[in-house]
Amino acid sequence: MMSKQDLREATWRLLEVYQAARFPGAKGRIPNFVGAERAALALAALSVWKRARVIKVNPDAPQIPVRRMALREGKIVYMAVPRLRVEECFIELDPSRLGKNLARASTIGGADRFGTPVRVDEVKPLDLIVCGSVAVNGQGARVGKGGGYSDLEFGLLREVGAVSGRTPILTTVHPLQIVPQPIEMLPHDISVDWIVTPDGPLRCGASHPKPRGIYWECLSEEQIAVIPVLGPLRSDGTR
Repeated sequence: MMSKQDLREATWRLLEVYQAARFPGAKGRIPNFVGAERAALALAALSVWKRARVIKVNPDAPQIPVRRMALREGKIVYMAVPRLRVEECFIELDPSRLGKNLARASTIGGADRFGTPVRVDEVKPLDLIVCGSVAVNGQGARVGKGGGYSDLEFGLLREVGAVSGRTPILTTVHPLQIVPQPIEMLPHDISVDWIVTPDGPLRCGASHPKPRGIYWECLSEEQIAVIPVLGPLRSDGTR
């Protein structure tokens, strides 16, 4: 089985060879792929999207069209603060309070300016999660850029009851990011239920269960020390 890092490197190279990644390139990031806007439109056709009123979307560039579309449709959007570096580690974007700033609020800088910082226990129950991916396969296994923050964010939200094992998780990617090989999945890794490309959606045969919460044994003391929300959770008896 290819290691996750080797899979990232191979996917980044593939996107760049076929010129499917936009500036500033694919390597080291969730790739801003060509066709991200069409992928967002394909996502809008799904019933799980149409039903959703409160969603979480990753803050990366290729999902800007998803965030913008959600706000224009009146959905409340949550974005995680990069690296969960503050105690109020999510930003709430409520379109009813954004006025003319909907489009600007869909960017990282705009969300920071116009959104409302909230603690994890203030996040409303989520109907849907859209995450970024570097690579994903048909069974719903995925790899991100390597920080593990999407997995940790889900664990945090599960701890406070904002998500459950039935909360749908989707990702928008370029077709070149869908890989045929198996991807190692650990208990704290999130899998996706839908892959959406510019060509349309693909329902995954996800067999990997959603994380039940935070897997403390998978976190180092250094990680716990630098992510402010983790210390109080552990002190409250989570571990």
